[in-house]
Amino acid sequence: MKINNAEFVKGVVDYQDPILHDRVGQIAFIGRSNVGKSSLINNLTNRKSLVRTSGQPGKTREINFYKINNKFYFVDLPGYGYAKTDKETKENLQNIIFGYLFDEDIDHTLIVVIIDANVGATSFDIDVIDNLRLHEKNFVIVANKIDKINKTKRAGQMHTIRENIGDLRVLEYSTTKNIGKENLLAIIDECLPA
Repeated sequence: MKINNAEFVKGVVDYQDPILHDRVGQIAFIGRSNVGKSSLINNLTNRKSLVRTSGQPGKTREINFYKINNKFYFVDLPGYGYAKTDKETKENLQNIIFGYLFDEDIDHTLIVVIIDANVGATSFDIDVIDNLRLHEKNFVIVANKIDKINKTKRAGQMHTIRENIGDLRVLEYSTTKNIGKENLLAIIDECLPA
C-alpha cells in the first residue's frame, strides 16, 4: 500500500463523537506516552509534521483523526501510563482510551499497539494487550525504536518481549531507519476492505 494523501480531520475528547461511528475504517495507534506514536504515523505517511511530536510525554490529550488516501482514518490515541499530570486528568485520558478501544459500535479495522523495543512490554502494555485479546480485537504489536538496541542484543530483547506478551507476532520498527515500515503498511492494507 502507498499513502498518497494524509490530512488532519479533527481531535475528539468525547468517544461518542459522530466521527467515531461513521463506518469509515479506523487504524488506531496506541501505546504508552513517549513511545513514538506520532513519529510512527508521520513515518507511515511520509510526512514530517502531519502529527505534532513533542519531547514532553503525554502531550496528546485527545483522539486525533487523520484521513488517509480519502478512504480511512489513522487514529492517534493519547499515551497511557507515563503522562506527568494530575490523577483526574490521567483517569480522564484512560476513560477516553478504553472507551474508544472497547466501544462495540466503533469500527476498529486494526489496532496498532506500539511498545518501546528498548524498554520492553510494560505492565500497562500487557494490560492493554490482554484486554484487546479478551474483547477479540484485531491488533498488531509494533516494537518501535528498534534501532536504539545494539544489534548483538536485539534478538535477546525481542525474545524477552515475546515471552512477556505471549504467543503474538511482534513487528520490529524504526522510524529513523525505515525498518518495518513496508511490513506494517502491508498488514494495514490486508485489513482494509477491497
